[in-house]
Amino acid sequence: MSEENYKNLIIGSGEGGKYLAWHLAQSGERTAVVERRWVGGSCPNVNCLPSKNEIWSAKVADLVHHATRFGLTPGSASSNMAAVRKRKREMVEGLIAMHLDRYKASGAELVMGEAKFRGSKTLDVRLNDGGMRTLTGERIFLNLGTHASIPSVPGLAESEPLTNIEILELDRLPEHLIVLGGGYVGLEFAQAYCRFGSRVTILELGPQLLANQDPDVVAALLQIFADDGINIIAPAEIVGVDGRSGTGVSLTVRTSSGEKKITGSDILVAAGRAPNTTGIGLEVAGVELDQRGYVKVNERLQTTAPNVWAIGECAGSPQFTHISFDDFRVIRDNLAGKDRTTRGRMIPSCLFTDPQVSHIGLSETEAVRQGIAVRILKLPMASVLRTRTIDESRGFMKALIEQDGDRILGFTMIGPEAGEVMAAVEMAMLAGLPYTALRDAIITHPTMAEGLNALFSSGKQGEKNILPKTAAPVTRKQPMSISSKPEEMPLPGTSS
Repeated sequence: MSEENYKNLIIGSGEGGKYLAWHLAQSGERTAVVERRWVGGSCPNVNCLPSKNEIWSAKVADLVHHATRFGLTPGSASSNMAAVRKRKREMVEGLIAMHLDRYKASGAELVMGEAKFRGSKTLDVRLNDGGMRTLTGERIFLNLGTHASIPSVPGLAESEPLTNIEILELDRLPEHLIVLGGGYVGLEFAQAYCRFGSRVTILELGPQLLANQDPDVVAALLQIFADDGINIIAPAEIVGVDGRSGTGVSLTVRTSSGEKKITGSDILVAAGRAPNTTGIGLEVAGVELDQRGYVKVNERLQTTAPNVWAIGECAGSPQFTHISFDDFRVIRDNLAGKDRTTRGRMIPSCLFTDPQVSHIGLSETEAVRQGIAVRILKLPMASVLRTRTIDESRGFMKALIEQDGDRILGFTMIGPEAGEVMAAVEMAMLAGLPYTALRDAIITHPTMAEGLNALFSSGKQGEKNILPKTAAPVTRKQPMSISSKPEEMPLPGTSS
């Protein structure tokens, strides 16, 4: 079999990999991407975008269920999951077509098949439509992604549980959905299926949902889920599983009050993710893995093998599509002779429950742990008049300000459109603006972002201080390196 030579070979067509491929091909370099299944990666196919599509359908279902509150007489309030799936599939089909057009326009070649290293820069590709190709590249980029982990609980794998992939293909409504995991994926699907009409129970191994969030955020979310009728048990250790997901399951669960049986119709496993780094011959290429199976990289995303880079989740980057895209920018700029690293970058996150939970920078818990003296400003969402117009006033905004200055060190919001509001704060943080810039800005009324005026004007009324005995006030010259990592990850999905 003859070898085909390329300047660049990219394994995986996820966010960072596809943008790198398009950029390099448009620069005139012969570039190929090997993708075994999902054109465009998991985000447009089975993760971020399709899940948010179905979450919005669930939002509409919730509005219909509460239509009388808005002065309307609703029609049918039953969920048609086949129609929900059809809407999601149509969106995904459009996204795939968009990606294929982009590949064609850029000149990057998309090879659908499974790659395995034969040598340090040589790949054998078993094509999906039959046959083999051997590709060589001067430079290799690993964009391998992750997959849902199935905990080693007796009977769990045999029960054939749902993951984020299978649940998006349901054309029926589970009678009782048992969700294993209280992180991003588990919480988003739990609330969505509750709103579609399923009875939902969440089992979380740790002491609280969203392990890396502040306790007040978790408490507010717990109340919201309780109002929705979702049952949450934490901590909960699953001892064993009997039955088959979809026809009936029984879980033996050890809790703080003793052992109990929980029965349901379906299981969704959202208890962590593992890297797709096994079985592709990385050892042949000289690429080393860490103890968790992720590719070892430096701050420029270079692996232990020369001219081999890793992008996104497989490299241990926080599991967000927007971080994979930034990984692309790091590699792109360094290939062009610039000096760019992953060090010290701020990691924004947004949990797409209703209301959303967004976060950027330092959290209150991290401030205490790191001994950083801060002032905390907090504002209930009910104080933001926009929430009164849409009848969604649960949650709050919270900001951390340096103790002896005016820099914003962190922001968290649980409330409507929290992700959009957070983006405004993030821009201020990146620009090094004082909190007074947001306090004094003229922000359109009535919008959710207008709450930033009130939050940063709250002064002593909404302020408390964290002054640990080992307080280390942050100076303007001190770089911040805050790692915001969803608790659902054995590394740092979303993804959500």
